[in-house]
Amino acid sequence: MPALNHDNSIKSKDMKFSESWLREWVNPNASTQQIVDQLTMAGLEVDAVEPVAGTFNGVIVGEIIDAQQHPDADKLRVCTVAGLPEGETQVVCGAPNARVGLKIPFATVGASLPPGEDGKPFKIKKAKLRGVESFGMLCGQTELQAGDDDEGLWELPADAPVGQDLREYLSLNDNLIEVDLTPNRSDCLSIKGLARELGVLSKIEVKAPVIAAVEPQISDVLSVALSAGSACSRYVGRVIKGIDVAKPSPLWLQEKLRRSGIRSIDAVVDVTNYVLIELGQPMHAFDLAKINGGINVRLANAKEELTLLNDQKVELKEDTLVIADESGALAMAGIMGGEASAVTSATQDIFLESAFFEPIAIAGRARSYGLHTDSSHRFERGVDYNGAQAAIERATALLLEIVGGQAGPVIVAESQQDLPSVSNVNLSKARIESGLGFAIPDVEVEDILTRLGLKLVERNESGWTFAVPSYRFDVAIEADLLEELARIYGYNNLPTTTVRIPAQLPSKTETVTKLDRIKDHLASRGYREVITYSFVDPALQNLINGEQANVPIINPISSDMGIMRTSLLPGLLNTLSKNVKRQVQRVRIFESGLTFVAPEGMDSQTLEGLTQPSMFAGLIYGARAPVGWHADKDDVDFYDIKGDLESLLAFTGQAVTFESAEVKALHPGQTAKVKLAGTEIGYIGALHPEVAKQLDLPKAAYVFEVSLDAIKQAKVPAFTALSRYPEVARDIAILVDKGVNGAALEAEIRSVAGDYLKNLKIFDVYSGKGIDPQRKSIAFNLIFQHPSRTLTEDEISAPMAEIVKKLEQSFNAQLR
Repeated sequence: MPALNHDNSIKSKDMKFSESWLREWVNPNASTQQIVDQLTMAGLEVDAVEPVAGTFNGVIVGEIIDAQQHPDADKLRVCTVAGLPEGETQVVCGAPNARVGLKIPFATVGASLPPGEDGKPFKIKKAKLRGVESFGMLCGQTELQAGDDDEGLWELPADAPVGQDLREYLSLNDNLIEVDLTPNRSDCLSIKGLARELGVLSKIEVKAPVIAAVEPQISDVLSVALSAGSACSRYVGRVIKGIDVAKPSPLWLQEKLRRSGIRSIDAVVDVTNYVLIELGQPMHAFDLAKINGGINVRLANAKEELTLLNDQKVELKEDTLVIADESGALAMAGIMGGEASAVTSATQDIFLESAFFEPIAIAGRARSYGLHTDSSHRFERGVDYNGAQAAIERATALLLEIVGGQAGPVIVAESQQDLPSVSNVNLSKARIESGLGFAIPDVEVEDILTRLGLKLVERNESGWTFAVPSYRFDVAIEADLLEELARIYGYNNLPTTTVRIPAQLPSKTETVTKLDRIKDHLASRGYREVITYSFVDPALQNLINGEQANVPIINPISSDMGIMRTSLLPGLLNTLSKNVKRQVQRVRIFESGLTFVAPEGMDSQTLEGLTQPSMFAGLIYGARAPVGWHADKDDVDFYDIKGDLESLLAFTGQAVTFESAEVKALHPGQTAKVKLAGTEIGYIGALHPEVAKQLDLPKAAYVFEVSLDAIKQAKVPAFTALSRYPEVARDIAILVDKGVNGAALEAEIRSVAGDYLKNLKIFDVYSGKGIDPQRKSIAFNLIFQHPSRTLTEDEISAPMAEIVKKLEQSFNAQLR
């Protein structure tokens, strides 16, 4: 259950703590930097190290013994402050909470405060404010860079020693350390876990606080039922009556929480947060008077509702684990408590809980409600299933010390058959040498692993068997033990060895073009590769490819990533739109990746029939050439992207043809299907004007999308001798109906031109003045060449005549 600030449901993934707190548990003879290096080299990466407060001096604990209104300023007060050895001092202060009896940080004349925006330390001097002399400054947290409370003066405890140096009183010569943990190391999401690691690395003893059982003073208990099977196999609770929530948390507790990035709320919340950081066990406290009957840990009922501590009202899903009473859900188990049962200033009796929730029962649940809490972060990674009772005892002792009250007996409800079992892992000596590259002495192997908490079960000539502790969810196989040995022994201490593995060189085929070569080719033509999400906006995908069935995501990252892409175009167009909005005038991009094509009526649970074809897509937009004094200022057109695609398909060595087609998102008059050796592999065309308008694109964009597997097919190069004899060129221009396409004419010409036709190109297309409006003129250039002799005029004229005749018969063509 959540141990968190009532108004803070989103927390950092990092473990943040103060160096002094860690040193209370384990204090190696090492500097801060050496400790940071040790943790980082052991796989616990330290993200940041920073002082707990800004650089300042000359600040002492002061007490306001008198406060009068400034004669000429409504918002200023003239305060008499005690703290200096020479006596009371007059300070003009504008803080709204300045009052008699308040103890505050007092910066005396000559003090130096943390630098401001100019980077220079702020020096305290004698001053005159609206005609009244002021000898110093009363400070808030932000002015000392010791917190984020900027609402007024920093109110120190009533027992703060007047006149003592503030840095000494608050132990501000300390550092904050922030560790970014990988998901498998949930055991280090606590001071206890980090101290255990540092103790092993430094080979010194860890001095954990003694947690004694608190004897019950009353007999009050709550009944607890476990109705969710293995989702909650252990639940520990305790009634505490007669507490005084008005009593504040002691300064030491507030400071430890502040240095862990947690704001003090009240003593009950503060204690549960403290235990969370210290022991890694999330806890929660209910107002006992607001619980109806006993506690039942169960799955939520259909359409059951709960208002959380952050005032968010949610409709609970049936796979969500809840803590409930006879009236309904009280809290979302492992995530956040409910508002209705929350501890308030009027609370006198509480029910304190600590539990073990199966990681898989919590994983993903918080995110499905738009939440991420310190508790869910720990439970979904794994919390020590033997730590709940110690946490209850620790929290009880602290609460009785701070807010008083009487504790009842500890209630332990558990399902033994559902509790995780202790697993044993075998480790062989031969595996250590082969895996790490050298042998570690047996004594050192046992020393490292037992200090990490593993229990030696059996030892023999070939190796060992170790029992895994309850807090190490990441140790399951022999390779995990090798990793532990390497971490603690020190990656930087591992010897360098040459790996000798019999290697067989892989065969290299020339019938498949590597994807890297395809990418390099487009990059050489001015394109840039982009990598976009496979999750896309449903609205954009329906705009592009609405006729295709979508594959919905059950738990999307956000509403605009709700389905899997059926085409690469949504990602490319989204990239283009963002660039255009940022004043980018010329865009040439491409992407390769999987698409997700579902048959109509596919079952979203089984996904039967789902295919994932690999596709390759490109897009061009804007100017044809980069900006320059000699550059062409025209915009790109269909033939620019067609030329790029043709150059790419040349790798295949097969015939490429284009046929007019209709695609929903593309311009009906500027769209073609792409065929390779007669097989359709994709399409090319201009973006439909309506689509461009909805994407706020002021100019036309051109795209292609083809099968990646098809364009990777390559023809094995073969040598053909160059002819020493001259080429013969002939041009013909014919008139055909406007509906006839050039590809069909080319195919017909090649069918009758003979073996000596070397090259054929269309070099002119004309329609307009002097030509029938229903017709157009197409001009071809034909190149003939013989490999071993010079062609005669008859050998050229005969096929040319045959070409004209064939075109007349097939297309009603007329020689122009």
